[in-house]
Amino acid sequence: MTAFVNNVKTAVLLGGLFGLVLVVGSQFGQGGLIVALFIGGGMNLFAFFFSDRIAIASMRGRELDETTGGDIYRMTQELSERAGLPMPRVYLCPHQAPNAFATGRSPSKAAVAVTQGAVDLLDRQEMEGVIAHELAHIKNRDTLTSTIAATVAGALAFLAQWGFFLGMGNRQGGNPLIGIVVVIIAAVGAGLLKAAISRSREFVADADGARIAGSPDGLISALLKLDAVSQRVPLQQPNPAQNNLFIIEPLSGGNTVLSLFATHPATEKRVAALRSVQL
Repeated sequence: MTAFVNNVKTAVLLGGLFGLVLVVGSQFGQGGLIVALFIGGGMNLFAFFFSDRIAIASMRGRELDETTGGDIYRMTQELSERAGLPMPRVYLCPHQAPNAFATGRSPSKAAVAVTQGAVDLLDRQEMEGVIAHELAHIKNRDTLTSTIAATVAGALAFLAQWGFFLGMGNRQGGNPLIGIVVVIIAAVGAGLLKAAISRSREFVADADGARIAGSPDGLISALLKLDAVSQRVPLQQPNPAQNNLFIIEPLSGGNTVLSLFATHPATEKRVAALRSVQL
């Protein structure tokens, strides 16, 4: 049921973001609308087939195998079998900020990535909890929704900047102020939609991950450690639109306005929910 709901969410997300592209394109008149149709369609196809590769490449992930992966690879293999999933690709990202994410459009095309900071920070039980959480995202097909959201939201942010600097609406006698407002609404709408989809899925992945690992204790300890260190060690990544992919949101802060765009629930709420999980 969860997988079906996430497939519906993915369709709604792609349709909604495609609509936003059309709204922005319409500010250029009929010609802009036609161009937006091609851009939006191409963007959706590109996001569906290549969003996972973009996420891995942007984090400079290095693929691990049985020879190079050590405990991380073996741990992922064992937990995948326990979860009834195909073995995902495993990547190590050379970032000191401790974090992890999963990506891929289906369980057979999935990948799990951890940063060097997470490997250095977490003990075996905590890492098992983290990997189990990411495998839960794969099993529930959250990864397709989240990677597409990250890819398309990033593209829309670029489109918004591009439209702003070009002064949308100046052509064909349009009102430039209206064009700018439309672009801002498009960018804000994409951010809010991405955040709304992402927040609820974390509670489900936490609970399912605890069941895959056999206990919530490792994940609880890992979340508390990751959250504390992430406040001191920011994740240096080129695309903040990908924040929804990670187990802990990078560069989180207490700003009320920014919390509208937060892609994760508060860690203390996640920990409280995990402590009530029935195995």
